[in-house]
Amino acid sequence: MTDLPAYLRPFVLGVLEGSDVRVDRLGELDLYRPPGTARGGAILFVHGGPGPDGLEVMPRDWPVYKGYATAAARLGVVSAVVDHSLIRGLDQLVAAADEVEAAVGVLRSDPRVDPDRVGLWFFSGAGLLAGEWLDSRPDWLRFVALTYPRLATPPGVDELVSAAEVIGKHDRGGGAGKVSSKDLPVLLTKAGLESEELAGPVAEFVSAGGAALDIIDVPKGHHGFDMLDHTEESRAAVTKALDWAIAHLGEEPGDEGKLLVPPPPAKKKTTTTTRRTPAAARTAVAERPAAPAEPATRPAPSATPSATRTATPSAAPAAVPVAAPEPVAPVVAPAPAQPTLADLGLATVAAVSTETPAARIVAREHAAYAAHDLEAFLATYSPTARIQRADGSELKGRRFLREYHRPRFEAGRCKTEIVERLMLGEWVVEHVISHDDGEAVPQLALYRVVDGQITDVEFRA
Repeated sequence: MTDLPAYLRPFVLGVLEGSDVRVDRLGELDLYRPPGTARGGAILFVHGGPGPDGLEVMPRDWPVYKGYATAAARLGVVSAVVDHSLIRGLDQLVAAADEVEAAVGVLRSDPRVDPDRVGLWFFSGAGLLAGEWLDSRPDWLRFVALTYPRLATPPGVDELVSAAEVIGKHDRGGGAGKVSSKDLPVLLTKAGLESEELAGPVAEFVSAGGAALDIIDVPKGHHGFDMLDHTEESRAAVTKALDWAIAHLGEEPGDEGKLLVPPPPAKKKTTTTTRRTPAAARTAVAERPAAPAEPATRPAPSATPSATRTATPSAAPAAVPVAAPEPVAPVVAPAPAQPTLADLGLATVAAVSTETPAARIVAREHAAYAAHDLEAFLATYSPTARIQRADGSELKGRRFLREYHRPRFEAGRCKTEIVERLMLGEWVVEHVISHDDGEAVPQLALYRVVDGQITDVEFRA
């Protein structure tokens, strides 16, 4: 065992692979599915970094992460391990954060997963990615677990969100000056023989967290004890952490750690969807997209808009019913290139009944927007998505999308009417009326969808 690199040493709970757990590989994400067909909670295991020189095996194939995911799946929850860019260096923090966010979106959209019961488990250097989740605390997030985490960047490396700074804002004890409106269970597993560089920030995190933290101490454990220290102490710590996580995914977390899995939802025939809850936004897809009941905001153009066709918005910001179209000749979709304004002028159809995969993704984005579910909204976008606003400015990447949209979501400024929709290959083109600050602004919105995610958006006056 000692001849193996540390990351290839066996998991302390032993080899857990078996035919009862199915493993599916989706891009950089491995999904571990428990036996049966019940729909329940899920855990995303997030490896650390940077990796050692000469790394030959990516983290999702390390025995330790395969072991955690298999153990959790055998306890009844869908588990996932994602490979992300932090393994290549601390200068990849932003890219890694976007990749983890994308993995969360894929996991929550899995048909075996209840999108309102998901936990995130960060190891080692991935602790640097946990601060944003500890701060934003989306409603679907049932817990955050940290195992021997790095919680401070070395000098010269830009930090994302400091876990120690945000953990103190939330206190399950409701202490003075604390914010307790969103209770998020947080578990810290500490290695007693941790390096001084990592132990100092962990101590600050514990001091700031107070009653908001549950702690498992491993006094004789090294950094990476779950693969280095094959002792009863290590095995007990891992088992206790898994039991804690499973308990907090249950519908009744206090029921002695027993995972309560709800029965699969009844199948319904749906022809039109006008509003979905944040949970449904990740799992249900309408057969035909429709305007949200509470319309959603889009970046408004700075100049006075003019469109080839206009429509008068309703007095209240409700969805505008689409009139039945006059019979027209079928519109032939061009090759998958960006449609020109001439194309749009020819495709003057009030509503198009044809459904495409791209239209379903855009409909999911609209549903999350109308439901004010920022995480579900962002999950529909590629980590490197490009958004061209009508005033000529550009947003690129999920991080900038989050910064731009978060104030709008928090303020409830999500009001857009969808008047028309056209499907042109991998593009979805919509005539919309935005209601920023109560003013009706018509514009064209063009969405490009590639491999199930929105990669390009353009708004035109």
